[in-house]
Amino acid sequence: MSARRALIVRGGGDGYRIVEATEMFRSFLDDHGFDVRVEESHAIYADREEMARIDLVVQCVTGCEISDEALRGLREAVERGTGLAGWHRGIADSYRNSSDYLQLIGGQLATHPAAGADGQEQDRPDETVCYTVDVTDIGRSHEIMSGLEDFTLRTEQYWVLTDDLNEVLATSTLPVRPHRPWHRPVTTPAVWTREWGQGRVFVAAPGHNLRVLRDVSVRTIIERGMLWASRGGAL
Repeated sequence: MSARRALIVRGGGDGYRIVEATEMFRSFLDDHGFDVRVEESHAIYADREEMARIDLVVQCVTGCEISDEALRGLREAVERGTGLAGWHRGIADSYRNSSDYLQLIGGQLATHPAAGADGQEQDRPDETVCYTVDVTDIGRSHEIMSGLEDFTLRTEQYWVLTDDLNEVLATSTLPVRPHRPWHRPVTTPAVWTREWGQGRVFVAAPGHNLRVLRDVSVRTIIERGMLWASRGGAL
């Protein structure tokens, strides 16, 4: 029986330690029997024959634009059963100008509001805040979140634009504060899955840096999410 094949596609801004982050999860895939290929460009998505052999795409690309051919190849691969997984800006802030990509992913990181003048983190220039990731009722019964409880992170907290095709496994809530223009707490997805054709999509909003990715809960969720998304599932 041949090994499952995983494709890591990475690129974009250097500030996110993309190589180190993807190598962290590459070793996990190696340990779970995947034959892992790494590409520094999304051009591989346009290779229909190669993509048909891929069981899992792990994408870590911040920003950038994608060609019509590459996007078509990615969407078709997922529809035919290739899994797609990623975290933070590497998947939910890629190719912002493509509505077809956003439809495939099911969410976009819109902004990460800082605590502001009335918050305890007002002197933190990187706009990190302390917030809770809340496991949803759906999440508590899902294999990705099995045995995990609500947990707290100090990092960027993202406002996510999304739709209701997603299965939301965890959320976070952006509170009302006097300097903010919204007038009630806003609950936004933090972890979600999406079924697309024969394929599965997994997204985790947390993952701003290596410290966050090393958090036990975050790392466990991403590792399980990759296995869940891969063709045929693996959990």
